[in-house]
Amino acid sequence: MIALARKYRPKQFSDLIAQDHVAAALRGAVAQGRVAHGYLFAGPRGVGKTTAARILAMALNCERRSGSTTGEPCGECDACRRIWTGAANLDVVELDAASNRGVDDARDLRERAMYAASTESGSKVYIVDEAHMLTREAWNALLKILEEPPPRVVFVFATTEPQKIANTAAPILSRLQRFDFRRIGPHAIVARLKEVARTEQLQVDDDALHLIARSANGGMRDALSLLDQVLSFGEGAVTAARVREVLGLIPDELYSEMLRAIVERDSGAIFPLVDRLLEAGADLGEFVNGAAETLRALLLVGVGGQPEGITEGLMAVVREYAPQLPPSDIVRLLTILSESEERLSRSANQRLLVEVLLLRWAMLDRTVELSEVIDALKEGKGDAGRGKGNPPANALAPSAHAVPVPPPASPVPGMKLEPTLENVRSVWTQVVSDARGKTPLLGSLLAESEVAAVEGRDVLLRPGHAVHAEGLERQRETIAQLVGRYISEAPRIKVVEQGAGKTAASPPSRMTAEGASAERLKSLRAKDPTLSAAVDALDLELLE
Repeated sequence: MIALARKYRPKQFSDLIAQDHVAAALRGAVAQGRVAHGYLFAGPRGVGKTTAARILAMALNCERRSGSTTGEPCGECDACRRIWTGAANLDVVELDAASNRGVDDARDLRERAMYAASTESGSKVYIVDEAHMLTREAWNALLKILEEPPPRVVFVFATTEPQKIANTAAPILSRLQRFDFRRIGPHAIVARLKEVARTEQLQVDDDALHLIARSANGGMRDALSLLDQVLSFGEGAVTAARVREVLGLIPDELYSEMLRAIVERDSGAIFPLVDRLLEAGADLGEFVNGAAETLRALLLVGVGGQPEGITEGLMAVVREYAPQLPPSDIVRLLTILSESEERLSRSANQRLLVEVLLLRWAMLDRTVELSEVIDALKEGKGDAGRGKGNPPANALAPSAHAVPVPPPASPVPGMKLEPTLENVRSVWTQVVSDARGKTPLLGSLLAESEVAAVEGRDVLLRPGHAVHAEGLERQRETIAQLVGRYISEAPRIKVVEQGAGKTAASPPSRMTAEGASAERLKSLRAKDPTLSAAVDALDLELLE
C-alpha cells in the first residue's frame, strides 16, 4: 500500500498548495521556452520543493508537451509517470547531497551533465536535495558548469537552509534563480486532508484534522504522514482523542486547569499540574507552546476576533475564561512568556522554569489589584482631589510592583473652565493623571497636594508635606501647562506653606526618593485605617 504522502503528491504546478508564486513562474517559463539553467528552491521541509522540481522535470520531458500551451505536464505519459514515481530515468537524476557532498561527487555530476538528453525535445534535469550539505570544494567544482551549462541541462538545488549556501558558496547564488517556498497554512492543510479523506472514504472528525494540521507545522507531507500514522493505530473513525493518544499531544483539560489556576490565583495547583504533565510523558516545551496558543486565542476573543484552527474542546475553554481575563492582562502574561522562552529552550531543568512561569502567571493578578488600590487612594473623590477612597480589604499583596494604569479620558473634552476654586478642584484628578503620564514622581507629588485657593489667574497649591515644596517649585511651569488644559486664563502656580495661603518663603530641605515614599505611605495610612492595618499586618512597602 502506497503511503498517502506519496500517493497524493502533486502531478502538476496547479496542484502545488500555497506556492502559487512558484507555480506561475515555472509554468510560464516552460510554456514560453525560458527555463533557466539553474534554480534554488528554498523553504521549510515538506512544503513541496522536491515535488516542484519533479513537476518541472516532467514538464520538460513530457511526451505530450508539444500539444500543450499551458506549461503543465500531462502526468499520464510514460515519462511523466517514471519521473513522478522516482523510477530510473536517463534524463532525470535525483541526488541527496547529504551522502554525495564531496568534490569527487560534484565532478562526477559535472561530467555526466555533459552528455545530451536521450530525446530530441527533452532536457536533462539534475535535482540535488539538501544542497546546503555540499562542501565548498564541491560548489567550486560545479561553478563553471553552472555559469556555462550545456544546452538543455537544468540544475535544481533544494535546501531548507539557504543561508548556509550563502556562507559556503556565495558566487553560486548569482548563477541560480531563487524561489522561496512558504509554509502551508492550517486551513489549506485541513482542506487537503478532507479531500484525501473523501477520496479514501475515511471518517475523520474536524477536530482531529485541526490537531494534525497544527502538528504538521506548515508541512503538507508531514500532515499526510501523520494522518497515515493515526490511521495505522486502529480501526474506526479518527477522533481528536485518538490523534492526541497517537501523537502524544496535550489534552485540552490541562490547558483548562492552567487557566483556572491563573484566573483564581490558585498557585497551589501549579505543582500538581506540572506533575500530571510529566506523568503523562508530555513534552514541557510543547505544553508551553500550547499555552501560548491558548492565550492568543483568549486575546483574540477579548478584542472581538475569532480564533481559527483550534478544536471545539479548546474553543469551549476559551469562551469560558475569556470574560475573566481582560486583554491587557493576557498581553502581560504573553510578555512574561516571551521573556522566558530563550531560557526554556536551553535549560537543563525545564520543569523548574515551567513551574516558575506558571506561578508568575497565577500570582500576576495581585499586582494589578495593588495598582488599583493605590490609584483609588490617590484619585478618590475626597476634597480638593486628594484620595479618600477605600480599597477592597482583600486587594493587597506583599512587595508587589504597581502597574501604571492609562489615564481616563478628559472630563470636559474641547472645553475650558473658568479659573475658580471649585472648577480647579473638579479637574484635579485628571491633572494628577496627566502628570503621572509625564513622570511618576510629579504625579505622586500632585496626588499628595491640595488646591488651597484660586486668586485670579493664580492657583495656590499646598504640598502634602513640607519636603515636597521644592519639587513642586521646580515643576511650576509644567504644572501650569497641565492645569491650563482644562482651565482658561493661562493659570499660574504658586506653592504655599502648610498654613493658610502664604507663599513658601524659605527653601525647604532637599527631598529624597526614600523620604517621598515614606511620606506618601504615611499620608495614605492616615487616610485609610484599613490600609494602615494591612501595612502593619503584612509588612507592606510602597514601590513605584
